[in-house]
This record gives sequence, C-alpha cells and structure tokens, in this order.
Amino acid sequence: MSDVTPDGAELENLSSRELHDRAVRLARDRHDAAFLWELLRSIPAAAAATGETDRAEFDLLHGLSLLQEFTHAGEGELADALRPVYLDYLTGERASDSDPDAAS
Repeated sequence: MSDVTPDGAELENLSSRELHDRAVRLARDRHDAAFLWELLRSIPAAAAATGETDRAEFDLLHGLSLLQEFTHAGEGELADALRPVYLDYLTGERASDSDPDAAS
C-alpha cells in the first residue's frame, strides 16, 4: 500500500464497501489494533443510526457478536453509517493513533 494519504474528495467517491475494505486493509497492514477496536466500538451506534435498534442493543450486550458484525461492517446500510469512521482513518484525521479512547 502506498504511503500517500488519499484526499477526502477521492475517498468520498468510493462506495461504502470500498471504504471499509481500504480502511481494514490499511489497519491490517499497519497492525493498527486501535483502529480495529474503534471500528468495533462504532458498530452498535451505526446499527442504531440505520434504524436497527434491536441489533444495536444486542451488540452492546454481547461483545462477541461485534466480531461477527465486524465481518459484515462493509455491507449495506451499516457500511454507509460507518463511512465517517473509514474516511477519518483513511485521511489521517483520527483524534489520536496512540490513544484509542481519544476519539470517543
């Protein structure tokens, strides 16, 4: 993967699935567990934003389900609701790479 950070306009033109794939691939390549944890923590709120309140409540109560949700975080309305998380990460605009709680 290139060291060049893509600009926000370029990323905005990507589908939510493409944003998810790029962000997760970049985090994997960087061994960035903090971003992956941030993504997992964002899934319940994203699910609630799509109107899936039962799913969001279940995710909050059952942490292991988040790992299953993670595998589908690049699909459909959930991916659309997570776009800000992917865009912030891919443009380097996260609050802090060293403090996973700084963005909360």
